[in-house]
Amino acid sequence: MIGPAGRSFGRRRLLATVGAGTAVAVAGCLGGEEDAGDEDGDGGNEEHPYATELSHPGDEPIEFGDEDRCPVCNMIAADYPDWQAQIAHADGVGAVFDTPGCLFAYAAAPPTDEAVVGAWVTDFETGRLVEASDAFFVLVTDADAVPTETMKINPRPFASYDDAVAYLEEWGAEDLTEDDIVEFEAVDRDIAAIYRGNRLPDE
Repeated sequence: MIGPAGRSFGRRRLLATVGAGTAVAVAGCLGGEEDAGDEDGDGGNEEHPYATELSHPGDEPIEFGDEDRCPVCNMIAADYPDWQAQIAHADGVGAVFDTPGCLFAYAAAPPTDEAVVGAWVTDFETGRLVEASDAFFVLVTDADAVPTETMKINPRPFASYDDAVAYLEEWGAEDLTEDDIVEFEAVDRDIAAIYRGNRLPDE
């Protein structure tokens, strides 16, 4: 197990701070009705922007439906088989994502208190779904190196730690070390903001 707690993410925290400063809520917002609700004294009880009603049993990955949209960016996850991911909660509700960057945003700012009972990501090496809890993510950040990447840039998920290390050693766009490999449980708002800072809901 990698022990990410206490590690310095200086460069990434700077990026996260910039991203968080421009954070906006996306799908599910009530727009101009929000202020009217507050004036009526209802406390602005709007739905979380990542809220979903997708049924997910949680014991294994589900098929990516042709109409199932990512709650973070609203793109159809099935259209991006090289990047897609999914998550399931204890109440049988889940979500699918077109990219691991969107999964990071959802995990850092979940729409529910229900426990996560399963999450899967597409292995960057093999293209197969693997359990996110067993995966290792290389935190690349240079979007200019991959100008056509889905949603601009994403962490690279690997089922094998050795594969993750090999990738970061080959990644020439920026200097990375093994401190730039994290496990899913280490994902927080700072890390999520590297990839989807403008799509994270307000805290």
